[in-house]
Amino acid sequence: MASHCHAAFDVTEPSRVGEVRRHAVRLAESFGFDEVAAGRVALVVNELGNNLVRHAQGGRLLVGAVEDDDGGVQVEVMSLDVGPGIRDIRASLVDGFSTGGTAGQGLGAVRRLSQVFDIYSRAPGGTVVLSRLSADGAAPRASGPVEAGVVRIPAPGEHVCGDNWSLVPRDGRWLLLVADGLGHGPQAMEAADAAVAVLAGAPDGPPSHLLERMHQALRATRGAAAALAEADPGAGTITFAGVGNIAGRIISGLGDRSLMSQHGTVGVQIRKLQDVAYEWPPHAVLVLHSDGFATRWALGDATDLVQHHPALVAAWVARDQIRGRDDATIVVLKRRGG
Repeated sequence: MASHCHAAFDVTEPSRVGEVRRHAVRLAESFGFDEVAAGRVALVVNELGNNLVRHAQGGRLLVGAVEDDDGGVQVEVMSLDVGPGIRDIRASLVDGFSTGGTAGQGLGAVRRLSQVFDIYSRAPGGTVVLSRLSADGAAPRASGPVEAGVVRIPAPGEHVCGDNWSLVPRDGRWLLLVADGLGHGPQAMEAADAAVAVLAGAPDGPPSHLLERMHQALRATRGAAAALAEADPGAGTITFAGVGNIAGRIISGLGDRSLMSQHGTVGVQIRKLQDVAYEWPPHAVLVLHSDGFATRWALGDATDLVQHHPALVAAWVARDQIRGRDDATIVVLKRRGG
C-alpha cells in the first residue's frame, strides 16, 4: 500500500470549499477518473466542506490519494474539526436530518457516494470523517489481515514531502516503515525515498538488518530518521528497530506503550542496532510518526477511536498535534475487523 501527500485546506468560509473542490477534481482526473467519477469527488468535497462552514469550528479538509496492492487508486477526502461534535451520529447519516435548518443531505450523501466511509465524533470534542472514492465506484478489495491509515503533509511552503512510508507484506507478516529525510524539500524527499526503495527490493532479515542496509543506501543523501516495525498479526507481536526521532506507539483502549529508537541518522551515523519485540494485543493499533507531530500526546477520552478505520485515528491526531513547521507523517496500522 502507498499514498500520495495530502493537501490541507482550512475551511472557514464558502469560497474555500470551491478551492478544495477544484483541487480534488484535478487530482482525480490525474488518476484517470472520468467526468462522472470526478463529479462524485466534487460532491463529497461540497458536502463535507459546507458542513464545516455551517456547523463546525476549526474546520479543515485533507485531500490525497491512496494506492492499493492491485495498483488501483482512490481519492481520499478527510474532514476534521474541533467542535461542537455530533451527539447522534446514526441520526446524522439519515437523509433529512439537520441541526442547522438545511436539507440535511450532507453526511448521508457522502456515505452513499464513498467506497470507504467512516466517521467519529465526540460532543464536545469534534468530528473526523473519512471518504475514499474509486474511479469505477467499486469498493476496494481487502488484501491481507491488516489495514493502514495515513496523514502525510509537506512542510509549509513546500510542494513535496520530505517524509515517506511503506507497508510491505512478507510471509504472513507486515513491514511498516516511516522515514523522515533531514530538513525538508526535495533533498529530504530523496533521502526518505531511498529508504523506501530498500523495502521495495523485498529484502530478508529483521528490522535492524534492513535499517543497516538503508544506512548504506542513504550514504549519498543527507540522511534520515527511520523506524521499521515487523507486525505479525498471527503471533500478536511487533518487532521494532529505529534510528532518530520517529515515534512509535502501541495504543489500545487499555494501554499506551512507546517503542524505543536509538540516537543517530540513517546514512550518516548509527550505532549497533537492536530489535525489540513487543506484544500486539488484538484490538491495539500500531502508530509511527515523524517529528512533524508533537511527541507527548494521548487519545484521552477518545480511546474508542481505535475501533474505527485507522485513517480516522491518524486524522484525529493530526487535527491537534501537527507542529506546523516541518513535514508531518503519521501511519496507523491495525488488524482488519479489530
